[in-house]
Amino acid sequence: MLDSSDMITCDAERSAAVVLTHSFRLDRDTAQVRNAHLSATAHGVYEACLNGRPVSDALLSPGWSAYEWRLPVSEDRVDHLLEPENTIEVRLGNGWWRGDLGFTGMRLNYGPELGFIAELEVEFADGHVQRVGTGERWRAHASDTVENNLYDGQRIDARLRGARQALPVRRVDVDRSRFVTRVSPVVTRQEILKPRHISVLPSGGTLVDFGQNLVGWVRMRARGAAGTEIVLRHAEVLSEGELAVRPLRSANATDTFVLSGGDDAFEPTLTFHGFRYAEVIGYPGELTVDDLEAVVVHSDLRRTGNFSCSSPLVNQLVENSVRSQKGNFLALPTDCPQRDERLGWTGDIAAFAPTACFQFDVADFLHGWLLDLETETRHSGTGAVPAVVPDVLKYAPPPGPDDLPLRDVPTAVWADAAVWVPQALWHAYGDPHRLAAHYPGMVLHLESVVGALSDTGLWDQGFQWGDWLDPDAAPDRPSDAKADPGVVATACLVRSAEFAAEAAAVLGHAEDHLRWAELAARTRTAFVAHYVAPDGRIRSDCATVYALAIRFGLLDDRRRSAAGARLAEIVRENGHRVTTGFIGTPYVTWALTETGHVEDAYRLLLQTECPSWLYPVTMGATTIWERWDSMLPDGTVNSGEMTSFNHYALGAVADWLYQVVAGLRPAEPGYARIRLEPVPGPGLEWARASLDTYGGTVECGWERQGDRIHVRAVVPDGMHADVVLRDGSKHVVGGGTHTFAYEEGDL
Repeated sequence: MLDSSDMITCDAERSAAVVLTHSFRLDRDTAQVRNAHLSATAHGVYEACLNGRPVSDALLSPGWSAYEWRLPVSEDRVDHLLEPENTIEVRLGNGWWRGDLGFTGMRLNYGPELGFIAELEVEFADGHVQRVGTGERWRAHASDTVENNLYDGQRIDARLRGARQALPVRRVDVDRSRFVTRVSPVVTRQEILKPRHISVLPSGGTLVDFGQNLVGWVRMRARGAAGTEIVLRHAEVLSEGELAVRPLRSANATDTFVLSGGDDAFEPTLTFHGFRYAEVIGYPGELTVDDLEAVVVHSDLRRTGNFSCSSPLVNQLVENSVRSQKGNFLALPTDCPQRDERLGWTGDIAAFAPTACFQFDVADFLHGWLLDLETETRHSGTGAVPAVVPDVLKYAPPPGPDDLPLRDVPTAVWADAAVWVPQALWHAYGDPHRLAAHYPGMVLHLESVVGALSDTGLWDQGFQWGDWLDPDAAPDRPSDAKADPGVVATACLVRSAEFAAEAAAVLGHAEDHLRWAELAARTRTAFVAHYVAPDGRIRSDCATVYALAIRFGLLDDRRRSAAGARLAEIVRENGHRVTTGFIGTPYVTWALTETGHVEDAYRLLLQTECPSWLYPVTMGATTIWERWDSMLPDGTVNSGEMTSFNHYALGAVADWLYQVVAGLRPAEPGYARIRLEPVPGPGLEWARASLDTYGGTVECGWERQGDRIHVRAVVPDGMHADVVLRDGSKHVVGGGTHTFAYEEGDL
């Protein structure tokens, strides 16, 4: 791969982007071209053009991966762009490679210099193959981008366009064994949004409101005196009428456009921001909605699932979950897109993966990320799954005594992503080849946990993130949770071991199946013996521990019934307000409905007082917040060091909406067989969901008409579904539209 080419670079200012060019003549007439492909990758991010036209729609290529071992190579077909005389032009920026990454001032990098490598292969009708690769004969010049940084933004000076200040090109050593074929979909432009409102801030700047929280940048047109600077600052929310930039921490999130004196157009494609609002300073004349627009970018994912119901607030909650997934599925699954972080935190996607798989086709996207996870884990030295993947934090200084240990120790939920994300993919897509690729990461994780267990068989030693962001924790102590961390971790181990056993059986690893099944059984026994009282009370007696014990199948029928009753009691005692953090939140409504407390689950969903899922919606949220109270009822921003307004983890409740409220779930992996089991409840008059599966589009929903519930199901031809109704009846149906009705009062 790329064997005939050299990686090249040029010396320029560290903050600047450069342009690499090469001209060549075709060996044959263009009419003789059968096909042509450009293969390329970079240390940094690149945009390639052939004869002035982009070779693809991709942005920020090659994305972010475990660069030390996996550097993705993209291949784009370009025969339609070829001419007798050709010029390849590549813009090369810092991207994640030299991105000053991390948080709270870390500013970590993979290497000190950028590099680009590419090879154009042209095949002609007579069988002749012409190859054009990168090398020291290429030329380079400074670009109009004099500063580019993912966190801080981009500075574009239109006066430099056409200047072409020459820079010497030189070869860069590169380990070709790191080159891998790109798996994950590329980042592309997805939407264009016009301003909803333009006004003047108290400080004098011009405020542009795009009406929703988004991820991308502002594209602008302007005309003014040469050297005029237009500054754009970005933020997700306002505080006291001005941009709330404190949540950005050290990220400047500022783009600057310098005018040439003529008609200028600017688009800062070497950065991205999370924002709803942009403050424009220095625009010559009056700024109008025709002068700028927001460009929404994320990985190119196909929407597959939809949900709607009779509650506009719940519909907005689901849309917020979708929008947060789009904004944080940009090259990899990140925690947030706006502040000095934007890392692939494993805990967030562990909690959210089932929701992600319903809303979009993420098979390739999460597969690529899991390959990075296994690679990073294998090279970690301890076998522990890192807290972030790719693990740029390995370059951070060793933690001090008061710092959180960010790597080298297995942690429940975060490290369980090695199992839980493949589990979600298996249920959604049923691909045994992908399951086999993910299985080694599962083994590494479980082996690291087994070595961390205490003599009791419990996972109650060492650092744990626990039920992160428990709503009762102080703003500056996000790890202070009601749930005992040992209870949480041990419960999570049972779930992970059970799915590893299932995966081993599917893959024909008989000894491993027995090994992991025995680990699950042994751990479950230890959990009950040490954490569960005879009356069913579980240590720390809070919603999260009961939700996990019920949902992960840790209890016998008697204890399960008692745990469900106690969970419902806790929920009622708290006025049906949320009391769970990252780990309890995805499972609390599941646990309530599975133990017969449907009304409590619905009341918990429909609560609008803080903390609740709908409180942010009532406050105007258009994405999922990191904290239940990222914005306080008085409109001020939470005082905690970390508060983001675009974090998808707490939106994991959407999985329950799809699979339980609407009732659309897989009966077999990949929806080879479907289970349609809607669970109506008080507060909604109707609900429905649809999902594009590999076998076709499935629909399921219900509507209340008087005392009767009417259920409608649509099954693709060639597929079968088990329809399970709340009146206890069961039906097996094939392709077509099917309707059922039952008396709600008989339940």
